[in-house]
Amino acid sequence: MEPLTEAQQELYDWLVDYIHENQHSPSIRQMMKAMGLKSPAPIQSRLDHLRKKGYIDWNEGKARTIRILQDVHGIPIYGTIAAGYVNEAYTDEVTRLDLAGLPIKSGDYALKVNGDSMIGAMIQDGDMVIMRPVHDPQGIREGTIVAARVERGETTLKYFHRQGNQVQLKPANPDYPIQEFLANQVDIQGRLVAVWRDAFA
Repeated sequence: MEPLTEAQQELYDWLVDYIHENQHSPSIRQMMKAMGLKSPAPIQSRLDHLRKKGYIDWNEGKARTIRILQDVHGIPIYGTIAAGYVNEAYTDEVTRLDLAGLPIKSGDYALKVNGDSMIGAMIQDGDMVIMRPVHDPQGIREGTIVAARVERGETTLKYFHRQGNQVQLKPANPDYPIQEFLANQVDIQGRLVAVWRDAFA
């Protein structure tokens, strides 16, 4: 499926949440207000792109006919992530995880935790962490748990801290060291949204 631009993704995520909560589609005016727009033209353009790309069904000119076409209750699992030292994380999508009832948005994905460096944050080896892509790394709050890809193309799950041009990736287990990198050596892949644990595993 063709990917969305950031503006299209923003509207799509808002539509998914609105329709899921209200069980009907919003008006153009409501979408304009939510997106901070003063004209209906950008909304209509985004809706048209979402329809052409297969994300929604929409009778043009009739906002309340919007219907979400994508399954918002399943998210892709993109392999494993190290909760220890860094490792190769992302693989091809292998399956989908059914998380009906959780506040999942389009674009969220799951990674299986490998290691115990985040046990102090109640994240155990074998858990699934639900991650949300980060579009603006500068907006990440101190102490956020992130999936961080470092200089060698390896990824780890850690608390994020920034000190000037240095980034610290801190574990939640005293058996592991704090890892420090130059800010330009760290690419934040996502931030933690939820942890899922199979009670029967």
